[in-house]
Amino acid sequence: MSIFSKIAAGEIPSYKCAENEKFYAFLDINPIVKGHTLVIPRREVDYFFDLEDDELAEMQVFAKRVAIAIKKAFPCKKVGQAVLGLEVPHAHIHLVPMQSEGDMNFANPKKEFTAEEMADIAAKIREAYEG
Repeated sequence: MSIFSKIAAGEIPSYKCAENEKFYAFLDINPIVKGHTLVIPRREVDYFFDLEDDELAEMQVFAKRVAIAIKKAFPCKKVGQAVLGLEVPHAHIHLVPMQSEGDMNFANPKKEFTAEEMADIAAKIREAYEG
């Protein structure tokens, strides 16, 4: 079972932003900007493009709703999306609030927030989420 599966199952704590029966969104613990969120399928699949077509489409719609919530909670020009997937063997989408394209540079230094700040960031996204 991957660390992301354990997070989605509630076995490992996370800063939950949104969820439904098929997908789970939570804050990245090594964010590149405030509001950097991960979206995962609850079903454990390593490679993003191994998801079934309908599941992939549903995941994108879920991610869209989370991105809308992120943009409401943290006004930005756009919310960028990246699918990288080598660091954890579980398909996932990175949603990153952007003021410029440089905000999507994963080589940038990671931001550090206290547990209280992370909880507040997640709460703001949850409050803005309309699933």
